[in-house]
Amino acid sequence: MPPLHCAAVDLGASSGRVIVGTWENQRLVTTEVHRFSNQFHSRDGYDTWDLPRLWHEIQTGLLAARRQFPNLASVGIDSWAVDHVLINNLGSPVAPTHAYRDPRTQPLLAALEKNGAEKIYALTGIPNVFYNTSLQLQASLRADPSLRQRATRCLLLPDYFNFLLTGRQENELSNASSTQLLDVHSDQWSHEALAHFDLPSSWFSPPIRSGTALGVVRGCGALDGLKVIAVPSHDTAAAFDAMPAAADGHDLYLSSGTWSLVGFESPLPLLGADARLARIANERTGDGRYRPLTNVIGLWLLNQTLDDFPQRPKSSDDWQQLLHAAAELPAPTALLDVADPAFANPPSMRAAIDAQLSSRGLPPPSSLISYIRLICDSLGQGHADALRRFEKLTGRNFRRILVVGGGAKNPLFCQATANAARIPVHACEIEGSATGNLASQFIALGGVASLADFRAAFSSQLKPTLYFSR
Repeated sequence: MPPLHCAAVDLGASSGRVIVGTWENQRLVTTEVHRFSNQFHSRDGYDTWDLPRLWHEIQTGLLAARRQFPNLASVGIDSWAVDHVLINNLGSPVAPTHAYRDPRTQPLLAALEKNGAEKIYALTGIPNVFYNTSLQLQASLRADPSLRQRATRCLLLPDYFNFLLTGRQENELSNASSTQLLDVHSDQWSHEALAHFDLPSSWFSPPIRSGTALGVVRGCGALDGLKVIAVPSHDTAAAFDAMPAAADGHDLYLSSGTWSLVGFESPLPLLGADARLARIANERTGDGRYRPLTNVIGLWLLNQTLDDFPQRPKSSDDWQQLLHAAAELPAPTALLDVADPAFANPPSMRAAIDAQLSSRGLPPPSSLISYIRLICDSLGQGHADALRRFEKLTGRNFRRILVVGGGAKNPLFCQATANAARIPVHACEIEGSATGNLASQFIALGGVASLADFRAAFSSQLKPTLYFSR
């Protein structure tokens, strides 16, 4: 079989990339053809995304991919979850695309916690969190009731960009499951949840599974005719697909980026009062199975703290030197509570850390490397706490933690996780979301028989870095 070339558009909250994957002789070779920074902007007092810029970067990356790989077979798009675009019957956005960290939903979050959180969790398997699409849409309608008439569809970000490429308006399953609006026991929207948040059911279509062919690119010049395939469009679902997981179910997954998404795969959701209190989100894989997971604040805590220091590392070598220096420090005597909501989107992360420590009668770190050591050790403990909760709730005994994403390149982060969890950490320095995105395309095009086959072949070419508890 000739080489199969596919393009993964992988949009992250702080950066995006277009990566071409070549599958040949049961091996994957990836080529990054475009990378760009991303951030939300303040607009009229709200935090919003720049859709035209994202669309420009996607097209720029795909054009570069097609120039470099003239036989490019297809493209798939994944991004962070929950954020969405409301469009009218002409396909034009009718409202700003709010960023999930915007605090506008906080009053609605508090109201749901007092009345309805248990019911909604039983319906959707998604805990009450300020960034949920359900609360975002409720907030938008309360701020502008005319949206009920002006908007005709709600598309999550990858859905929207798939629409711009093909003209098809579809909701993909893995991302739909993150909204707090999908029925946890089926692939359909929960009419009870939609009614609770007073949202029009006409805004949504029955979710499609990954591997669905959406058609070909239209109206984009040199990109026209390129196949577009629905992949697991929530980047965490894609990253989970890329994990070199053992078939025995004893691997815990950690997809590390802005958030640390800690979880596992299951044929059944993890529900009940204890799961709700533990804030377990029963998100879905692209093929319909479950991904019970919990969110730990992740590298957002570290990256935002670095912004408060003029000596922020300028290169990879600078960064590795800082990590090495931080690792030489004594372990902190007290760790941060990484579940503190004050870390969600503060004006200064360093000040938020100092405030938490001060409230506990503890001094702030004395230097940048002290902050780095404290943050990495605290995140490691957060991952270990998540592991213990899962073991208690499921009766499973996890034997290793598989890490992909940015944290896999951070030895201090990985060693702290192994130390706190007391099981080995296998760090795979791969673009996890892009790899899972590509796997879905290879399967849809017939180049790979199944996800299990992809994992078996791909894991044989990986050489993870192993960290053991000290």
